[in-house]
Amino acid sequence: MKRIALLSILTMLSIMGFPQGCLDPLLRQELFRYSDDESIEVVVLMKSQYDLTQLCLRAELFPTKAERRTFVVNELKTFAEASQHDLKNILSEMEQQGLASSIRSLWSANALYFTTTKTALTELAKRNDIESISINTRHQLIPEMGMSRSASASSEITPNLTQVNADQVWALGYTGAGVVVAVVDSGVNYDHLDLADHLWDGGEAFPHHGYDIVNDDDDPMDDKGHGTHVAGIVCGDGTSGSQTGVAPDATLMCVKTTAADGFGGAVNIAGGMEWAVEHGCDLINLSQGMAGAGITDKEIFRRTCTAILDAGIVALVCAGNEGLSILQMAYPIPNNVRVPASCPPPYLDPDQMANPGGLSCVVAVGAVNYNDAAADFTSRGPVTWQDTEFGDYAYNPGIGLIRPDVCAPGVNIKSLDFQNTSGYTYMDGTSQATPCVAGIVALMLQKNPELMPDEICRILEETSVKLTPNKSNTTGVGRVDALAAVNAVPAWDGVNESTVTKALVYPNPSMDFVTICAQGLQRVEILDITGKKLITAQAIHDEFHLDIRQLVAGIYFVTAVTEQGLLTQKLVMTKH
Repeated sequence: MKRIALLSILTMLSIMGFPQGCLDPLLRQELFRYSDDESIEVVVLMKSQYDLTQLCLRAELFPTKAERRTFVVNELKTFAEASQHDLKNILSEMEQQGLASSIRSLWSANALYFTTTKTALTELAKRNDIESISINTRHQLIPEMGMSRSASASSEITPNLTQVNADQVWALGYTGAGVVVAVVDSGVNYDHLDLADHLWDGGEAFPHHGYDIVNDDDDPMDDKGHGTHVAGIVCGDGTSGSQTGVAPDATLMCVKTTAADGFGGAVNIAGGMEWAVEHGCDLINLSQGMAGAGITDKEIFRRTCTAILDAGIVALVCAGNEGLSILQMAYPIPNNVRVPASCPPPYLDPDQMANPGGLSCVVAVGAVNYNDAAADFTSRGPVTWQDTEFGDYAYNPGIGLIRPDVCAPGVNIKSLDFQNTSGYTYMDGTSQATPCVAGIVALMLQKNPELMPDEICRILEETSVKLTPNKSNTTGVGRVDALAAVNAVPAWDGVNESTVTKALVYPNPSMDFVTICAQGLQRVEILDITGKKLITAQAIHDEFHLDIRQLVAGIYFVTAVTEQGLLTQKLVMTKH
């Protein structure tokens, strides 16, 4: 009787008839296979979304990254709580009646995950505050390349570190000290001797140095092996014999998002990234992702990665190991790169300006061998977002979004073994290339903790060893060089210097005139979202005033040609 009464309440609170467009096509198809009371795992995207352009503009007003992060997290959490309030109340009642369980909210994407029944779901789908409901699909999140191979604990600096000149950066005094790196993965064997003395201190609330999103507890112990190997490449300090970490003194935050079988959903990863940002990480290493992701999963990741960019945090993400599957047509281009590595970078390379679009926190990483040749397994771009709510980076007839951004050693990489506290093992993959780049970013942030994601991405690209004349869909701009990257980072003296390598555009949005400021400004160009140049003007001073009244309402890109290179900012044009 109570179940019938609750469903009546759901029906009364629903507005309009059954909106077929609210249900993802795959979910509509799957519903026919479920009985009325059978449980279904679903993800709901709320219709109401924060204006991220305005969020970014407001976040820019904060003088430090810490203040910016706090503002963005609090603002998005407050917005999500308000827009989800009514639906969560209904879900709470459903939970009491056995009609819903495992309710989880994502503030970065304004989404909800829960398990419910077919009958309850069809009533929920009538609500007018829901954009879409999709089935929560489990994917193999870890792009593995066969079994790991045991290694001896010989006294050495592993060759992938010397290949990127990490050892030369240590000689300058930069070892990643004071920088918190969140390894979002299968967990970490935090008892390994090469990690034990530089783990994140979570206090009484998080005594095991992080969190387990999969089991919703405070113990992110690795039961797969992948996360421990990745963590060792970031910051293994060689206590047991082999120096495996690019940033051996970086602080390691452990976030478990993948089950022991290597599978999980977008909600796991997005939730892990959120948790890391909320709890103070300086950067994220994500050596996992989803191959063949659906539209809802892609949109969740894009929303999350855009929000994390606004919070001032960069994420290093593996491109995936599906390169060979192109020949088998399993994951053809433009769907060969895993999500969220397929999300756009925080900085648009000049080669990308022929087909520009939105930004996110993701620096995508491909893999090379010890001869700087592309690994045969590394996933290839380009990708496209034209089939999602974002509608950018058209692949046909455009060039799509170039992926990856950079590459790093990812073949025959020695790092930590999760099965004991002092062992080592070899693995291959873009999963191993990514923490190499994350370690370099930790070195960069030790030198200048106020570096923003766009500056980090730009420096990584501009200092990489060029492997192709232009940015490539196999190896990006090239193989990273730790020494060159750190040397290119401007020294920090306690003052936020982020404006030095940015073009400031204000007011933004604008309806008539804008002012563009950049050091060494020479020329200003306004491009539409297809990359077509609409306005070009020569600049005499570092501050230039531009009349844009000829433009129609929409989104544009301002390219400032400076002595340091091209600087790009998004511009929103409004009309009365």
